[in-house]
Amino acid sequence: MNPNDFRRHGHEMVEWIANYLETVRDRRVLPDVKPGEVFDRLPTHAPDTAEPFEQIMQDFEAQILSGSTLWNHPRFFSYFAISSTPPSILAEFLAAAINQNGILWKSGPALTELEQVTLGWLREWLGLPPEYFGIMYDTASVSTLHALIAARQFVVPDTRRHGARHDLVVYTSDQAHSSIEKGALALGFGEDNVRKIATDENFAIRLDLLEAAIQKDLTEGRVPCCVVACVGATPTASVDPISQVITLARHYGMWIHVDAAYAGPAAMLPECAPHFAGWDHADSIVMNPQKCPKSGC
Repeated sequence: MNPNDFRRHGHEMVEWIANYLETVRDRRVLPDVKPGEVFDRLPTHAPDTAEPFEQIMQDFEAQILSGSTLWNHPRFFSYFAISSTPPSILAEFLAAAINQNGILWKSGPALTELEQVTLGWLREWLGLPPEYFGIMYDTASVSTLHALIAARQFVVPDTRRHGARHDLVVYTSDQAHSSIEKGALALGFGEDNVRKIATDENFAIRLDLLEAAIQKDLTEGRVPCCVVACVGATPTASVDPISQVITLARHYGMWIHVDAAYAGPAAMLPECAPHFAGWDHADSIVMNPQKCPKSGC
């Protein structure tokens, strides 16, 4: 595609996007399709030659858009807020155009330093101390996976040399996101070494049961490694007593990770600060900035 064609089709696409955003409320939130229907409509084999841009856009509307759940629809109330706002769409244009890869500093100096600066802003908005260092991952699940890696290294520093042990235990609530258990399984902790602690009437982790589980594991020769506390658990949006969990975990020499992926942005609101009391003493925190609170807690 030469620059002139790109310019022409680019303007056409911007017009299409603007019209879509302007009229999205007139569309269905959920597509009227059955499993496999989109798959069956698409060509079985890849094309041998390129198709005109106009044909691609027609296929996009007929085959893809018609089979898409519209997350930026005003009547979409599932899951969490979308991240594809008009400013972010324009930002995608620029990001795609200069095609940066943050493999290391030299591969993308501005990208590397922009990430540090903007995450520093986010840290300030959240009221976290300056010693916190931020890094972007593709998902909160990957962030939790890395937190568990750090926890394992913290408790057993020679893991890098000798490999995984089978006596390290991870504790979280029965309301926690599945990524915690999946991360523990992927890292070799083992399903038998993941404790899902029961919760109270507010769906917050019970401290007495957490300590009882830790004591039992110590008695049986296991090594308590990490506690993952929740601020905005996925099933119920419940909040664990962070300060008390951290105090308990510190007593047993464990790593404390706070999963605030869902509710984390609410920490920017002064009226929500009590829900986050103590999280600035955790070893690691994950949150998704796009899951932004619209009002209140």
